[in-house]
Amino acid sequence: MQHSPSLMKAVLLTGHGGFDRLVYTDVPVPAPADGEVLIRVGAAAVNNTDINTRTGWYSRAVGEDAGWTGAAPQFPRIQGADACGHVVAVGTGVPPERIGERVLVEPVFRRREHVDPLAARCR
Repeated sequence: MQHSPSLMKAVLLTGHGGFDRLVYTDVPVPAPADGEVLIRVGAAAVNNTDINTRTGWYSRAVGEDAGWTGAAPQFPRIQGADACGHVVAVGTGVPPERIGERVLVEPVFRRREHVDPLAARCR
């Protein structure tokens, strides 16, 4: 059985603003929930959506915040959803054969009941 670390490096966005709102730190490695996989990221990108979220560009007005979903983003948060890597753990309901599989993350947020569990499979 492969040992999984308990901590990982992350850049946390702590709120709207400039680069001063980004903090490089250790955070706990998440455990995959039912129907989820845990990916060891090999490469990630920051795109215009990440930058616009950091600067508050999606906010409707001062004091009335919103993101792509219409809901205010929760801080701290880890950005960089454009990512690829390998599945290193699976949650309940995900075949264990997925471990080791190469994946490319589809960075579109949808309600869980609309997510195809195999959509991120890389061929």
